[in-house]
Amino acid sequence: MPIDEPAPNCALCPRLAEFRRVNKKAWPQWHNAPVPSFGPVNASLLIVGLAPGLRGANRTGRPFTGDYAGDLLYPTIAEFGFGEGKFEARPDDGFQMTDCRITNAVRCVPPENKPTTAEINSCNPFLTAEIKGQKNLRAILALGLIAHKAVLRSLGLVAARYAFGHGAMHELPGGLLLADSYHCSRYNTNTGRLTEEMFHAVFAELRERLVK
Repeated sequence: MPIDEPAPNCALCPRLAEFRRVNKKAWPQWHNAPVPSFGPVNASLLIVGLAPGLRGANRTGRPFTGDYAGDLLYPTIAEFGFGEGKFEARPDDGFQMTDCRITNAVRCVPPENKPTTAEINSCNPFLTAEIKGQKNLRAILALGLIAHKAVLRSLGLVAARYAFGHGAMHELPGGLLLADSYHCSRYNTNTGRLTEEMFHAVFAELRERLVK
């Protein structure tokens, strides 16, 4: 059964709706709408990012596609057996998600890549629907602190009990695993806060746990 996605003209967040309108006027050929999740609903792994990038997913309509973060994320997904194909940073590149689905805590591009707390909370029901709709879900990978907190909120759990930390693995009530990683943004990789080896280590542990 399809999982509910925000409407193309979603107006839950007035600031984001106005930002979409301005971008649509400037770049009418871009997606400029809430970005839908990508991947099979029967996947065992859900990856949760922050929000679409202006010239990334907001342009292409596919999460992490068209900006630097996807250049690290998608090859890593393929390397650890969660997807297959060659990622070419465009939605028609043929890349297939096999055991992974990707979504964002906030579905619309925010100005300066900074959603407000109210916007994160307004979009949280869509993340809740994602998690509830994936009947084979066993693990969630949160890319960054905001995604980490959004996942816990969607599950009705207290964030203070599950501290965010790169590489942390949290066993949640009901058997679901929440894994944390620094976001694979250009800023984090350029500053050395996140290296490819660090990112791969998180995926390696997820793969090991999911084959058990």
